[in-house]
Amino acid sequence: MKALEVVHFEVLPGKGVQGEIGGIPYFLGRLDESASMVLMSKDKKLASFQVKDRIRETSKEAVAQFLKQGIRVIMLTGDNEATAQEIANEAGIAEFKYGVKPADKANVILMLKRNQQRGIVRVAMVGDGINDAPALAIADVSFAMSSGTDIAIETADVTLMKNDLRSVALAMSLSRLTLKKIRQNLFFAFIYNILGIPLAALGLLNPVIAGAAMALSSVSVVSNSLLLKNAKN
Repeated sequence: MKALEVVHFEVLPGKGVQGEIGGIPYFLGRLDESASMVLMSKDKKLASFQVKDRIRETSKEAVAQFLKQGIRVIMLTGDNEATAQEIANEAGIAEFKYGVKPADKANVILMLKRNQQRGIVRVAMVGDGINDAPALAIADVSFAMSSGTDIAIETADVTLMKNDLRSVALAMSLSRLTLKKIRQNLFFAFIYNILGIPLAALGLLNPVIAGAAMALSSVSVVSNSLLLKNAKN
């Protein structure tokens, strides 16, 4: 099939796209920003069809893992309320905002960040589209799917190699475990010196024992770090 040249192409943020093919104006998108009804117009002829998102089979499990970790989950969507409610129920999400325009996603992230003193420690954003880029840039930490747009991948802090939200839950779990290991390793690194230096200064610590304590400190740090290999989400 021969590709047709599109001229006067224009993106209408939050609505759709329009352009001309062979001198005939076309529009593909939606007129109502809160609806899931897609419109297709050719010249003055109009057709419409409804679209519905299908969540990934692993999304419900990922949401459950977020909640188990104590993470507040909010879904942002441009769909209407009925569609958003259906998707949220299927995924197990209690909070959602519907009819969200592209620019509003960034505003929601800003609002959540302003409320950090009210118990929200960090704000994370997961997205894969061009419209998600501003929100990804503003979030404290952001994740992009490997199948996402280039601008989303460039903007996000982390790019997931798998298009699976469970990877986000795993990344967050591993980050917490890593910080925990760092704190434990700092304890192991300093506790021997804290106890050994005063004893050595008083002449109560045999040099052989002091050397063994230093070696044991390094072994403890390395062994404790290797336990991360057995970490599970």
